[in-house]
Amino acid sequence: MATSINCSVVFTIIALSLFSSISTSHAARSLLQLPNMPTIPSLPQPTMPQLPNIPSLPTTLPPLPSVSSLPTLPSIPKMTLPPMPSMNPLPKMPSLPNMIPTLSPPPSN
Repeated sequence: MATSINCSVVFTIIALSLFSSISTSHAARSLLQLPNMPTIPSLPQPTMPQLPNIPSLPTTLPPLPSVSSLPTLPSIPKMTLPPMPSMNPLPKMPSLPNMIPTLSPPPSN
């Protein structure tokens, strides 16, 4: 019952979309077949007010400070790392028991 209602709704939507596209294409065709319409007269162009002048930026850069006037950076102490400890062997991980029995393949003739 529900599927027949869904099918009828889908069919109705498809039919409406087909009929609406037919009427749209018919309207577009009738617009193309109209006689030439009179041209729109050109409108006068508005006059724009004059924009203010933008001041020019200076083209020369100020001189950079000399290297001798810069402060000196303090020296950083060198860091030494402690020696690495000797590596002991890692303990073996216990194996987990296999709970799923494996099936052997059938014997070949």
